[in-house]
Amino acid sequence: MSLITANDFLTGWNFLRDILSFLGRPVTRDEALGSLRRRLDNREADFCALTRAALYGSPRNPYLALLRNAGCEYGDLEALVGKEGLESALRRLFREGVYLTIHEFKGRTPVRRGALELWAGPSLLRNPGSGRHVLAQTGGSGGASVPVLIDLAFIRERAVDHLLALEARNGLDWIPAVWGIPGNTDMVRILDLCAMGSPPERWFSQVDPDSRSLHPRYRWSARVMRWAGRVRGTRVPAPEYVPLNDPTEIVYWLRHVLERGRTPHVITWASGAVRICQAAAQTGADLSGVQFSIGGEPITEAKLETVRRTGAAAVPRFMAMECGYIGYGCLKPALPDELHVVADMHAVIRTEDDGPARGLPQGALLLTSLRPSAPFVLLNVSLGDEAQVLAGSCGCRLEGLGWPLRIGRVRSFEKLTSGGMTFMDTDVVRVLEEVLPARFGGSLLDYQLVEGEDSAGKPRLSLVVSPSVGPLDAGEVSAVFLEAVGSGSGAERVMSLQWRDAGLLSVERTEPALAPSGKIVHVLKSRT
Repeated sequence: MSLITANDFLTGWNFLRDILSFLGRPVTRDEALGSLRRRLDNREADFCALTRAALYGSPRNPYLALLRNAGCEYGDLEALVGKEGLESALRRLFREGVYLTIHEFKGRTPVRRGALELWAGPSLLRNPGSGRHVLAQTGGSGGASVPVLIDLAFIRERAVDHLLALEARNGLDWIPAVWGIPGNTDMVRILDLCAMGSPPERWFSQVDPDSRSLHPRYRWSARVMRWAGRVRGTRVPAPEYVPLNDPTEIVYWLRHVLERGRTPHVITWASGAVRICQAAAQTGADLSGVQFSIGGEPITEAKLETVRRTGAAAVPRFMAMECGYIGYGCLKPALPDELHVVADMHAVIRTEDDGPARGLPQGALLLTSLRPSAPFVLLNVSLGDEAQVLAGSCGCRLEGLGWPLRIGRVRSFEKLTSGGMTFMDTDVVRVLEEVLPARFGGSLLDYQLVEGEDSAGKPRLSLVVSPSVGPLDAGEVSAVFLEAVGSGSGAERVMSLQWRDAGLLSVERTEPALAPSGKIVHVLKSRT
């Protein structure tokens, strides 16, 4: 059984103390518009204020060592931002070594800049000005999950953008529901909706909320939130178990809402929306009019097409638990994952040909925090994603809000490396989602590649195929996979031949594993 720590008590007390006032003052549309305008008008000033308080005011902060190593005291930083603008200043700082890779940010590797060597890590990068109300976890798709303490004020700041993004989709009158993991992102999702004055009608959980394997904090925090909601006249639903392999209860709810003449809106992982739509297709349920907000995984045409075949629609969201929303899906997209960067929450720059010399690929996204209540202070931090910046104007309502920067083809740049050979995650995802289902049947949720090593330390690759796909010839599946991933350049061909000749790839008939957050991860570094 999980132990309750002093930090759990402190977080719980803070939550109990402040949840009533939080629920009693939802964000209004006019308030959200005013907040957004002020944030966009004051980006540079907000950045400087946060940096001065959280970095220059904290002698142990690793960023301070990086800034001083670059010869940048606070006055220099303020002058640089005033002269060149925020994004240009951040690019200058990046070239001077002021940044963190994902491995440095998570404390997996030391930070080395010339003669300077130090360690970072989440505990040293937490925002000292952020309160502790909700304990969440990062998704765990890139390794072990990282605990994230979230301030209710930060959830309210997130809700400003969420409300305006939904209004742009004509969604302020939709009936929301959530399907995820209790105590992970779900608590934040529920509070986010409550902060907008639109609590969910249903709270579907992929894990039994009464399971003793859950930490007690998840059960009592949900109860406290529901109790506070009753006091404030806000109905917060209890979590109800709907397993991943049978989301038919969600399909029934969707149909019930549609029959009431309303629009149901489900917030879930991209693969969760796919599972719901597959269940609807199996039962012949028409989901025309249903809306999904999806994220947490690569948003591909294959996933969106599965949703569209049922009559439903899905719009992506790009977020990380470490920093909240990064982008909302364009409403006139040319790409499946075309996103508007929420410039009031973050400054985002992208590496060019200056990236590889600093341990980052060209196109890596670097995030910088702007909000004073953010859980972590990010200063040119890579969370492991790369993207293309899209040119021109889309003309959608999100652009009109003041979010003109658009990105697309967002993918992890964490490479799959085994036996000395390397493939990009994007190439593997294409084969797992499109090539193998088209050839052998099943869906894009039925295939996964797992990288690990045997007891002797030799590299091992397992191509996991769900038993639901039916009888297969393992040798044929392996051959088709290697042929597909090696169908590009000459280098890719050599890589696939090396894997084949070394016998690195085996086929395993079991269900694909989930990240701790409940989302599907197509490429896992290990399997537990």
